[in-house]
Amino acid sequence: MWAIARKDLAIERRTGEMLSSLLLLALLVVLVFAFAVEPERLVGPEIAAGMTWATLLFSGTLALNRSFAIERESGAWTALALLPVDRGSIFLGKMLANFVLLGFASLVLLPSISILLGTHGLDPAPVTLALTLVLGVLGIAAIGTLCAAIASRSRAREVLMPLLAFPLLAPLLIAAARATTGALVGSSPSEVQPWLAVLLGFDMIFATAGWLAFDWILEE
Repeated sequence: MWAIARKDLAIERRTGEMLSSLLLLALLVVLVFAFAVEPERLVGPEIAAGMTWATLLFSGTLALNRSFAIERESGAWTALALLPVDRGSIFLGKMLANFVLLGFASLVLLPSISILLGTHGLDPAPVTLALTLVLGVLGIAAIGTLCAAIASRSRAREVLMPLLAFPLLAPLLIAAARATTGALVGSSPSEVQPWLAVLLGFDMIFATAGWLAFDWILEE
């Protein structure tokens, strides 16, 4: 698992392909909202939270579509199948690398959105906000990596992957946005506990599903 994650992060450090496309798409979405909608409608923690996760959803899904592209394009998919390791650990390594990339993007994106929207007067709770970002980003990484693996064998993977991922990510997006809204106004973890529980449940379900199903996905 750790070797796969280190390999993907090392490739990304050299090329910057996934992270640059993710950040560029995210900032473009934010700029469109910032300049297309009247400023007074964009002020408030609900807008900042919703835009953060919606932007991560769209840009992250498109970027994660490249998770298995290197192996497919270089013919290394067979090599992955022949590795003498638990195949579920390959999925976990990919998910971990994607989690790191999405986490970095979220740390850049949330302050950028707050500045561009002119959001002020907030008193965020750092523990609640950090916990929400970790759980939400981990859920996107788990679902996105699983759907990217399923769609990787299709020639239309750019279309298929979002079709698979968006319905699964919708409840997670709602829970993450509500928990982030609470965090931005200073709520403690106990006050947004139901939404954090939803995020944790999604993380556990889809991380486990990907780990168990990756053997079958790799064989297909």
